[in-house]
Amino acid sequence: MPHTASNLLLDLDGTLVDSQPGILSSCRAALRALGHETDPEMDIRSIIGPPIEDVMRYLLSSFGDDRVAEAVDAYRADYGDRGLLLSELYPGIRETLVELHSRGVRLLLATSKRQTFAQRILDNHGLSDRFQGIYGSVPGAGLDHKPELLAHILKDTGLAAEDCLMIGDRKFDIIGAHANRMRAVGVLWGYGNRDELEAAGADLIIDNPTELRTLAR
Repeated sequence: MPHTASNLLLDLDGTLVDSQPGILSSCRAALRALGHETDPEMDIRSIIGPPIEDVMRYLLSSFGDDRVAEAVDAYRADYGDRGLLLSELYPGIRETLVELHSRGVRLLLATSKRQTFAQRILDNHGLSDRFQGIYGSVPGAGLDHKPELLAHILKDTGLAAEDCLMIGDRKFDIIGAHANRMRAVGVLWGYGNRDELEAAGADLIIDNPTELRTLAR
């Protein structure tokens, strides 16, 4: 089966942007808001990708704290105010997206991040107009996880799964795509690694953002 498609669904964190500085900063702020001291060496690379509820649940568990909803609210307040502005595009991403758009490739953002935050990040980098759709989680819509989000995108756009490629850096992207009979490409410049992506069944793995250009037809 060819690893090309005319519709590319792209994850955000770890695929288009290195969002770790902002996410880490806002996670620290959320934990402090709940009265916890944070480890100066705190490393969250391995837990970036799933919904923020899962991330905060994991971080709070070491404190024996189950106030996940309160922590998520504190996180989003800080992230919306300043954390999201710390996201940086990976080298080569801007040029690649501009070229793909100019070739008439349909680009759709597919992220577990809040849709409003994702929109602002793309706005901040001047890339929103390169996407024909920006999809993320919406309060109460049940779109926090990739299988449901991708199903929603297919339904909303009317696209066929076989005409799409999901591109992301974590197993959640691969699993979500395959749950919708969609091919999935794993990228190695983000927060996952080859073992994780292979174990999830990625149809193809690439290690340079410029290789995204070869995925479109």
